[in-house]
Amino acid sequence: MPHDRVTIGVIEDDQVMGGTLIHRLELEGYAARWWRTGGEAIDGLRASRPDLIVCDIRLPDMSGEDVFLRVLPSLAGTPFLFVTAFGQIEQAVRLTKAGAVDYIAKPYAITDLLERIPRLIRSRPSAIGALGASEPMRRIETLLRRVADVDSSLLFVGESGVGKEVAARFVHGISGRGPSPFIAVNCAAIPNELMESELFGHEKGAFTGAHARHHGYVERARDGVLFLDEVGELPSPVQAKLLRLLQERSFTRLGGESAIRVPARVVCATNADLEAAVADSRFRRDLYYRINVIRVAVPPLRERSDDVLPLAAGFLREFCTSFGREVHGFTSAAEQALLTHHWPGNVRELRNRVERAVALADAPWISPAALFPSEAVEPRPLEELLPSLAEIRERAERHHIRAALARVGGRVEEAAKLLGVARSTLFDKMRKLAVDADPERRRHGH
Repeated sequence: MPHDRVTIGVIEDDQVMGGTLIHRLELEGYAARWWRTGGEAIDGLRASRPDLIVCDIRLPDMSGEDVFLRVLPSLAGTPFLFVTAFGQIEQAVRLTKAGAVDYIAKPYAITDLLERIPRLIRSRPSAIGALGASEPMRRIETLLRRVADVDSSLLFVGESGVGKEVAARFVHGISGRGPSPFIAVNCAAIPNELMESELFGHEKGAFTGAHARHHGYVERARDGVLFLDEVGELPSPVQAKLLRLLQERSFTRLGGESAIRVPARVVCATNADLEAAVADSRFRRDLYYRINVIRVAVPPLRERSDDVLPLAAGFLREFCTSFGREVHGFTSAAEQALLTHHWPGNVRELRNRVERAVALADAPWISPAALFPSEAVEPRPLEELLPSLAEIRERAERHHIRAALARVGGRVEEAAKLLGVARSTLFDKMRKLAVDADPERRRHGH
């Protein structure tokens, strides 16, 4: 059975076990990458992002735990399955609490591992990882995990480009509907006269030019997710038909007579003020209540500055791989420019700026001029940059943890002793604050 575009990363130093696992994964139709040391794995994971990582805890040059902590900031959301000996189970359990998805004890049957893979792949949040490192996005992620497997309608609201579709795909990916279709429809891009036919399909002869039956987006969603972006742009007749779909889980094609049942979950998004549209009779009140069962407000990027650098780093890796570029990262000045930019275009603007910078890169580090070539990089007003007490505390903790790790060469256990906390407490803090155990090694590409 083929598994299109699904890649499994294996970190295993045992030649027999690693070779056997790689061979079996490839027989099952997965793409597989094999790293025999922690160092190889860290270097390899800079250039690629597997859909699942199977990692032995005991490696010749470092522990699997060290690998996990070093790549966690850049690969947050990628499922980690640890392979552990009996005496390391306590460590594996602790790692699952720190963000790993599961562990399997040696000796294990490969068939047991293969049975787990589809479930573990579904736990992967999204193609670019977790929703974000900021507190607002962590709260949204927690909410979405709670409602992923219910059928209630979701309404994502927020400015254009904040990542509403990314959040919708996150829900789809972690739900039981993960293997089913995700059909995204931009309602603003479809002319009103074609909207009903495009969404609900039509029968042959339903109107002039309808030479054959057409299956619309709703029907193609089947038992998956139908994502309606800019739902406020739907014309009134189509609003009525969408209301029926939500109420009865069925619809009829244009020109058809038989009702067609569709169990798809409907997820909507808008950057418009739907309450105002309801008040002006431009949007049906009853439909508004049907799509607004679970409302998720995605904040603009300027209100979640903790997400800027992780997102930029993710886009940098993506485009370096796509374009075959050797770019190590952003200069300190570029990072400051990213953090102080107002981001009127939100995440979409950030992605576009990084793409352009990588495509035109002529140096190993991205400068402010590469990101903002035609404008002066002006900081936001001081009052907009004034951090909250919680942000100040997080920055201070992040600084002290990084300083302690640097002093002990990235050794987590020694850093915990230096800071006077339990190692498990330090793991939790590092994960929450996106602290790399050895940032200098990662920054300079060693």
